[in-house]
Amino acid sequence: MKKWMKVSMLLLLTAILIVPLAACGKDEMQNVRIAEVTRSIFYAPQYVALEKGFFEEEGLKVELTTTAGGDKTMTALLSDSADVALVGSETSIYVSAQGSNDPVINFAQLTQTDGTFLVSRNKIDNFSWDMLKGKTFLGQRKGGMPQMAGEFVLKKHGIDPHADMDLIQNIDYANIAPAFASGTGEFVQLFEPTASVFEKEGKGYIVASFGTESGHVPYTTFMTKQSYIDENKETVEKFTRAIYKAQQWVETHSAKETAETIQGYFDNTELDIIEMVVDRYKSQGSFATDPILDTEEWENLQNIMDEAGELPKRIEHDTLVNTEIAEGVMK
Repeated sequence: MKKWMKVSMLLLLTAILIVPLAACGKDEMQNVRIAEVTRSIFYAPQYVALEKGFFEEEGLKVELTTTAGGDKTMTALLSDSADVALVGSETSIYVSAQGSNDPVINFAQLTQTDGTFLVSRNKIDNFSWDMLKGKTFLGQRKGGMPQMAGEFVLKKHGIDPHADMDLIQNIDYANIAPAFASGTGEFVQLFEPTASVFEKEGKGYIVASFGTESGHVPYTTFMTKQSYIDENKETVEKFTRAIYKAQQWVETHSAKETAETIQGYFDNTELDIIEMVVDRYKSQGSFATDPILDTEEWENLQNIMDEAGELPKRIEHDTLVNTEIAEGVMK
């Protein structure tokens, strides 16, 4: 009897151990490390994908890190500290121009316009772009998409940013807003939610949108190395499907619902400001509603870079953009 009980206990313990192991094998998650260039409401669909469990539905466990700057983000990707980078598509062109043997491929677009706004120190009821002539303009870092898109828009309105205004470009991204708040410049190019916060606090007034003026462009895109796609094609497909689900969710839900979903990523920003920013980005079509980066957007990007004198060489759309993955998950 005792021997039978020992055998029964042994079988029971074996079953207890085997079941969790089997479950682990069945529900094993694939880890994906994202390096985002900055933390921004501009990237709302990404945070929706995380909060709504769209990545988990695809069997992905995502680790998100903010790397603060395009150069640092690309370094993280190239050094294998990240699997996927969320950054401006211009960075993939810069890497390609340096002769990389493992090109960085844009596979899922997140935003499709510039995300900055022109903020005036003084309230202007009837703004016109020529009001910037002769004024001090606090711009973005040279060579980055905000600066290039900003200069593209200024030239579109007949303003030479280097001749018709006092252009300041030597202030780090993190210090641009504080510099303006402390009295530097009469106009400044700012991202949200800073632009709306300044307006609410009376520190500045939004007078124009660079996103509306510059047209569709692959401003922020998920990209990875070609070798990663070759070795993890199914993972990249699952990742893209999760992003597409989030893009559709943001498109079909109110700005308030989106703001409430992503609020945890912006602890220092009030909910009404987040909602206002989401609504502003939605109304001007900044959030891409699908992950496809098309040829027209790619050419517009290179035209903007060329106009700013930052395009090392023209690169064909198919060389650095993979639309097959996005097209496949949308079917």
